[in-house]
Amino acid sequence: MRELSLHLLDIAENSIAAGAKNITITIREDTTADRLYLSVQDDGKGMDEEMVKKVTDPFVTTRTTRKVGLGIPLLKAAAEACNGWLKIHSKVGEGTLVEVEFQRSHIDRMPLGDIAGTFLTLLVGNPQIHWVFRYSVDQETFELDDQQIKQELQDVPLSDPLVLSYLRELLESNVRSLQSISVY
Repeated sequence: MRELSLHLLDIAENSIAAGAKNITITIREDTTADRLYLSVQDDGKGMDEEMVKKVTDPFVTTRTTRKVGLGIPLLKAAAEACNGWLKIHSKVGEGTLVEVEFQRSHIDRMPLGDIAGTFLTLLVGNPQIHWVFRYSVDQETFELDDQQIKQELQDVPLSDPLVLSYLRELLESNVRSLQSISVY
């Protein structure tokens, strides 16, 4: 995976597979401290301590379709190569929090990629999930909680062309606005 947005997509898909009903994705850029923080928190089935320790091993996966799981191990290696870290907190029956941090300006740090498109894909493709998306650069923050949108729409699906167009513009314009702040 060449973009951090794809790693977020992978982790969020793991959350969905774990039966999560609520998923929060957070991106925080601190230009002063030169840090980039990403997290995905869910209320899925969680993992026991032994599985949490093993999940960074590429040859450990709970998937039955293949024998390797490279997403988390590759993200951990990428973070550590950029003066960062990856932490996983999980409790069986309560959910999981995956956190990763990078030196923001590190020459080898992957680009964020299409954050707006990734979130839109998750939101529209999984309307049964309660999604919260937070993106901040220094003191400026954009937050989208889909519960408010879903309540307003009532029975209109998120995939309705007008709704989809609105959501795309909302996400893209706010992400673009924040990214204009984060330019070096």
